[in-house]
Amino acid sequence: MSTSRRAIVVPCIDIQDGKVVQLVQGRKKALEGPDPLEMLERFEGFPEIQIIDLDAAMGVGDNGAIIEMLTSRARCRVGGGVRTPQRARQLVDLGAHRVIVGTAAFAPVFDDIVAEVGNEKIVVALDSKSGKVVVDGWATSLEISAEQAVENFLGKCNGFLCTYVDKEGMMQGTDLDWFESLRNLTTLPITAAGGITTIEDVTALLEMNIDTAIGMAVYTGRLSLKDLLALAV
Repeated sequence: MSTSRRAIVVPCIDIQDGKVVQLVQGRKKALEGPDPLEMLERFEGFPEIQIIDLDAAMGVGDNGAIIEMLTSRARCRVGGGVRTPQRARQLVDLGAHRVIVGTAAFAPVFDDIVAEVGNEKIVVALDSKSGKVVVDGWATSLEISAEQAVENFLGKCNGFLCTYVDKEGMMQGTDLDWFESLRNLTTLPITAAGGITTIEDVTALLEMNIDTAIGMAVYTGRLSLKDLLALAV
C-alpha cells in the first residue's frame, strides 16, 4: 500500500540535560552534539524535525523551554514522556506539529490522550525487539508484534514511528524487509528508525514511501547532510 503523500527524511534531535545526545540501545550515551539551536540550524531545509525529550521519557525532568524554542523555528514532531493527556496537550501547546506516544499507546490512558489532542496529532511509536513490541524504555516486551499492533491503532493516530531496536544506534544497517511488511499493512505515514546507516538504506525506505528518521549516522558523519537534503526535498 502507498499514500499520495511523499516520504521525507527526518533528522532527529534527542535532548538530555539540555544537550543534544545520541544513545546506543536507548541507554548508553555514545556522543554529545552541539547546542540544540545550532543542531537545528544544521538541519535547515529539511521539512520536519523529530525531537525526543529523553529526560521526560525517563521521568527525570523535561526540556520544555528548548522544545518551545525549536518548534518556533521548524516543523517538529515531539515525543518523550507522553504518559498523560496533559503531557500531550503541553507538547501541542509548546508548538509540536505531532506528538509521539510510545508506552502509553498500549495502556488504557491512550484513548484519553487521543480525545485530548485529536488522532490527527498523534504518532504511535512501535518499537520492536526480537520480533515483539517493547515499551518502558525498551525494558518490557509485550506479547504482540508491531505487525499485529498496527491494526489496533487505525483511526486513533496519524501515523507510526517504527524503530527496529535490535539495530538502534549500532550503525550496522537495518531490516528493510521488516519495514516493507509494515508498509503493506497501512496507508498511514510510517517513519523508520533504528540502524539506518547508508544512503542506500535511506533511498530504499523512501522508495517504499516510508519516512526515514536519521540520528547516529548523521552525528557520526557516516551520512552527509548534503546528500540527505538532496533526497529530502
